[in-house]
Amino acid sequence: MKILVLGGGVIGVTTAYYLARDGHAVTLVDRQPEAASETSYANAGLLAPGHAYAWASPKAPGILLKSLFNDDQALRLKLSADPRLWSWVWLFLLQCTSERARINTIRKLGLCVYSVDALREVVADTEVEYDGLNGGNLYFYRTDATFEKGVAHTGILREHGLEMQVLERERVAEVEPALAPHRDTIAGAVYTPGDASGDARMFTRALAAYCAERLSVKFAFDTAIRGIATAGDRVEGVLTDGGKLDADVYVMALGCDSAIIGRTIGLKLPIYPVKGYSVTVPMRESNLAPAMGGVDDDALIAYCPMGRRLRLTSTAEFSGYDTSHRPRDFRAMLRLGRELFPSVADYDQPDYWAGLRPMTPEGTPFLGPARYRNLYLNTGHGHIGWTMSCGSAKITANLIAGRDAGIDLEGMRYS
Repeated sequence: MKILVLGGGVIGVTTAYYLARDGHAVTLVDRQPEAASETSYANAGLLAPGHAYAWASPKAPGILLKSLFNDDQALRLKLSADPRLWSWVWLFLLQCTSERARINTIRKLGLCVYSVDALREVVADTEVEYDGLNGGNLYFYRTDATFEKGVAHTGILREHGLEMQVLERERVAEVEPALAPHRDTIAGAVYTPGDASGDARMFTRALAAYCAERLSVKFAFDTAIRGIATAGDRVEGVLTDGGKLDADVYVMALGCDSAIIGRTIGLKLPIYPVKGYSVTVPMRESNLAPAMGGVDDDALIAYCPMGRRLRLTSTAEFSGYDTSHRPRDFRAMLRLGRELFPSVADYDQPDYWAGLRPMTPEGTPFLGPARYRNLYLNTGHGHIGWTMSCGSAKITANLIAGRDAGIDLEGMRYS
């Protein structure tokens, strides 16, 4: 079949890979000059089933409320007249019960584990380079109280089969020697051996090149989507600034723009952008460099070594489609980097970035057919899209081919 994939981030490119591997004639269209130029450009880098918790939880409403007066909260809400924000927030609040948080976390975990396995299959098949590390991730806590709560919080993930090792203070440095100088300021950690990390942009662009060279995928970059033409229960084509593109089947992988484009053809997709910040600094040769990615769970700041670079990420801000940033937005991240790994990187050469995560209220994406017989959704992956990418793409290809999805898609289908 002739298939058109809308969107050139990690979700779109992995989808193109799986579809082309099935023998379809695939074209991918994106407004940017090359793949992974928006949400996938400089994300946290962690492939993290160990952090698959639903953001919508009983604690979230209080955090959002506090953020109106104190901007150091993990979730930050900026007041706006945008009715789409308030509609989304209402749906998010409906998910903030203990039961819904549990269900959504279990669903996220299943997709994340499936997806990390799929990513390893893709890497084995294509041999793409992406500064990947497969030694797990470390989630540490600063106080006995937060450590105790954090370990209790992992119960739901461990109950559903995720291997997680609880490390007392003395064992943290055994797993991550780079943290040995901080044994007095770290109360304990949770180590997830099955987690991994890597550069999503590097992976996506290398996979796009592989798709073009080895699988005959066509890429229509620098091509903005203006609309979608429909007739009855089918999509007839995609209208772009370069003309109309048609296919037998269409896959929407447009991230935050899925809600905007979808609305023009009657799809009500509760996807809203949540802004995240990252800073990347060059690393020096040092035997004190971290061996794996990690998260300071008290500060909710992540770090990830990527070859000769160190990336630090933080913040989830509801501020619409704005991607602007200022140096002050990165102070806490750089302060943590200097504290943990003072001699490892050159913090005076920061590369700042802010991007938009396409969040659903539940935290799980939309996967599968939409209201049109030849339109499939693979969108809304939120803060953990890099982790979910290959699994979501494999599921999409399975559904288009009429195969079993591979996992239970309860709660992830569009209705």
